[in-house]
Parts: sequence; structure tokens; C-alpha cells
Amino acid sequence: MSDHPSRELYMFRKSHFNEKARWTLDLKALPHRRIALLPGPHASTVKRLTGQTSVPVLVIDGQAFHDSSRIIDELERRHPEPALYPAAADERARALEIQSHFDREVGPKIRRAFFSILINEPRYLASIFAGHRSAPVRALYGAMLPLVRTKMVREMEVHEPRIAEAYDATERALEFVAEHSAATGYLVGDRFTVADLTAAALLAPAVDIPHPDMLKPEPRPVAIERWLARWAELPGAEWVRTMYRRHRPAASSASAMA
Repeated sequence: MSDHPSRELYMFRKSHFNEKARWTLDLKALPHRRIALLPGPHASTVKRLTGQTSVPVLVIDGQAFHDSSRIIDELERRHPEPALYPAAADERARALEIQSHFDREVGPKIRRAFFSILINEPRYLASIFAGHRSAPVRALYGAMLPLVRTKMVREMEVHEPRIAEAYDATERALEFVAEHSAATGYLVGDRFTVADLTAAALLAPAVDIPHPDMLKPEPRPVAIERWLARWAELPGAEWVRTMYRRHRPAASSASAMA
């Protein structure tokens, strides 16, 4: 491995699972190039890299790693400071348990709840994923959205009663972080760990986050404002905002690419 490895992050803009990888790279001050893909057309690129179709994918000196938790694990192994894994074995096990819980049970359900609104706001959906692209590309992607929308609805199970379950899961997750951080401000021990990063990143779609990587585009449809207002006053939402203020650095020498 060279002293200065090349790093390329293949991602979706504003995606909460992708935010886990972005946050880790920035927290560890690791320069990297960001390749913002469009959902749908992304599949061929990602399959060529990894044999599967999910993002994020981090390529380090030609070696591809997919899945946000695997990416964090690899970066923690290569660049252990600042540490996201607690030193104490019991705390490390608990932090990884919380990460796994949010990855499996919380992140997909928050995405389902949020997308149950977004799929009815096609222009706003296009602005989230293609807002950085040229006008012709935005127009072409907008024309593709009916097909992309159908795929999203099917893959994310955006239908009742799954939507109602997703709203309940969002509320329970916000209650969880408020309760479990009450003693120290953090979910495990008295310092920021992978548990806090994961929970804050995966809850970000429900919270008005000012950080540019998760800032929701303006103007926002009324339905999006109502979604944010639904959770805004909950203690868990304030915890998410606090984690971003305290621990989410600006992008570290990262350049986004169309």
C-alpha cells in the first residue's frame, strides 16, 4: 500500500447509509474523491466494481469495499485514530451491536417512511439525487423517474401497512437515542463511537440537518416540511443535531464528481 492511497467513494447524494461512509472519511481527515451516482443508472457501475448493486462503495488503491459498516471497519483498521471503536471489549461489542441494530432495523424503515413522501414529490426527489448535475441530465433523470419510482416502491416496500410500521420505527429510534444517551450524551460510554455516528447518520432523514452532505434542498414541499416538523421537538432529534454539531466535520479534501 502506498503512503498516500487513492480513495474513491461511489455514493448517492443525501443518502443516510452513504452518510456513514462520508462521515467516517471526514472524521478521520482522509482525502477522497466522491462519485455521486444516480439511483437506477448506478447499478451497472456498482456491479462492475463489486458484483452487487448497493452503495456506498469505497475503492482504495483499486480494492473495492461495499456496505457502510464494512467500509467503517476497513477504515478503522487502516486508520485507527480518531477511534470509532471503543478500546474496552464490552463497550466495543455494545457499540457494534447498536450499529448492527440501526443498520438492519432502523435505517431501512426510516428510508421507507421518508420515501413514502418523496415518491409523491418527483421534482424534489430529482433535486435530491440530481441537483448537482447539468440541466440536460436533470431533465433526462426526471423523465426516467416513473421507472425509478416503480423500482423504489417495490424494493423498499413502500406500501401499507409497512409505511405505518416505518413511522413507528422512526419514533422508537428517536426515543432510543434520547434514552440511551441521557447519562453521558453518548450511546456507549462517555465518548463518540461508531454507535453514535451510525444512529445520527441513519436518523438524519428525519431531522433538519444543516451540514451540506445531508442538507435537504430548498424550496421544500409542504409534505417535507410536515415530515420534519413531526419529529423536530423530540429529544432524539436534538441529540442528532448535537452529534452533527460536535462531531461532523466539513468534507475533508473531498471533491464530488458528476
